[in-house]
Amino acid sequence: VVFAPNYRVSLAERIIPAADVSEQISTAGMEASGTGNMKLMLNGALTLGTLDGANVEIRDAVGDENFFLFGLTADEVIARKREGYRPRDEYNQHQELREALDLISTGFFSPEDKHLFKPLVDSLLEEDRYLMLADFPSYMAKQEDVAHAYKDADAWAHKCIINVARGGIFSSDRTIKQYAEEIWRIQQTPVDP
Repeated sequence: VVFAPNYRVSLAERIIPAADVSEQISTAGMEASGTGNMKLMLNGALTLGTLDGANVEIRDAVGDENFFLFGLTADEVIARKREGYRPRDEYNQHQELREALDLISTGFFSPEDKHLFKPLVDSLLEEDRYLMLADFPSYMAKQEDVAHAYKDADAWAHKCIINVARGGIFSSDRTIKQYAEEIWRIQQTPVDP
């Protein structure tokens, strides 16, 4: 993992075309912005994501076979919260998740301050308002699918080409027209040449 300080358009212009996978890991139903994942898709990156925000439209455009879907649906998120979601149950049920959180808790990733990530781990185990622990097993399984798919260079390239070719739906012309009709409820004004 690399943190790119002062992330901006000029840096994105170099990073986005180099990406093979666009990880969009927001919680379904939280309506994440879609401009970043659209740019990645248009540059050939395949999406690993939940059914949230523009991911829904991307998956519809490229097809299930060219999108790596994981996680709960928006309805499942609502149901889990209504039932009284308990993140510690996820921690106790999934060994790989438990090992990951335990490693973070030991200070392995912050030897200069062993307790640096304690508030993060405590928040995940006690509240986990975005149900990240519930999505973890599905995410890990889908990571295996990504790794397997990447080994077939020709099939991977085909998926990338499909993503680029079907990305036209995200043009700003279509988006502005749709916003005008559905959100702003305004009519187009013809302009004489």
